[in-house]
Amino acid sequence: MMDMRWIMRTVLLGTIVTVGLGQTPELEAQERAPRNLEEFDTMFRDLSNWGRWGADDEIGTLNLITPAKVQEAAQLVQQGITVSLSHNPMPDPAIDNPDAAFDHTMGRTFRSDTYSFTYHGYAVSHIDALCHFAHDGRLYNDVPTSASNAEGCSKNAIHNMKQGVITRGILLDFPRLKGVPYLEPQTPIYIEDIEAWEREAGIRVSSGDVIFVYTGRWARREAVGPWQVSGNSAGLHASVLPWIKERDVAFVGSDAATDVMPSMVDGITQPVHTMLIAGLGSNIFDNMDLEALAETARALGRWEFMLTAGPIPVTGGTGSPLNPIAVF
Repeated sequence: MMDMRWIMRTVLLGTIVTVGLGQTPELEAQERAPRNLEEFDTMFRDLSNWGRWGADDEIGTLNLITPAKVQEAAQLVQQGITVSLSHNPMPDPAIDNPDAAFDHTMGRTFRSDTYSFTYHGYAVSHIDALCHFAHDGRLYNDVPTSASNAEGCSKNAIHNMKQGVITRGILLDFPRLKGVPYLEPQTPIYIEDIEAWEREAGIRVSSGDVIFVYTGRWARREAVGPWQVSGNSAGLHASVLPWIKERDVAFVGSDAATDVMPSMVDGITQPVHTMLIAGLGSNIFDNMDLEALAETARALGRWEFMLTAGPIPVTGGTGSPLNPIAVF
């Protein structure tokens, strides 16, 4: 069973400190573990899923999406409304797309074309494979980082998700919770915020779910223009990680970096990414466009849906561009 020290620490602090999205991030972070790399290392050992599904496992928390979970998700289809969670690829350079991460070239006959993606980063909607992040020289399930090299990933690669994902998706609508159009960069999201949203939405995150953290990143970009998302985004604080493990969340998605950045954990830039991918074996849905999803969920008064997603099964790939679909 999971070591409950991390959950209990957060709960106890919640009774002492006024917590939530409206507080000063620096003061909040000082009172929450992990505060530094040493505490993160301890948390990593306590929460790790290494060996949980066997020494040879390469799909991690995808194991939580059982046939029964898929059947449960199918029951959520009521209106037959479908919503894409992908942002259209951006061919033009911008401060949040410095390398013009997408290129579209037409063939000589103009009836064929070539797509080129540099999908890791903060511009292209994509999913991370379990070989994309490591901690202390090891990939998920105690695989050495040498398994990821110039030839690709011999372990934990994206082709292991070829059968796709069908499960219950849940939108965590933090702008609605706080009564704002979007969260400002560097806003941390804590356990209390997630559970406050559960109460407001009348739902409870359960085993095998995919949660989507809506910060309003694309709405803010539309309102004020692009900004440097790397190192400067709203997202989950690392103190949420024990809650994710306790609830057996299958995957986490976000419209930005997933991690709050700066991370507020001394010595590690992206602790949430590191724990989810390398520790829990949980793929991350990055740079989703959740604007249409939020609009639809608000109109219907429904925050849960059937989620479908199928990455391109590139053998040895570190991830894949992705167009997940929510079905209401």
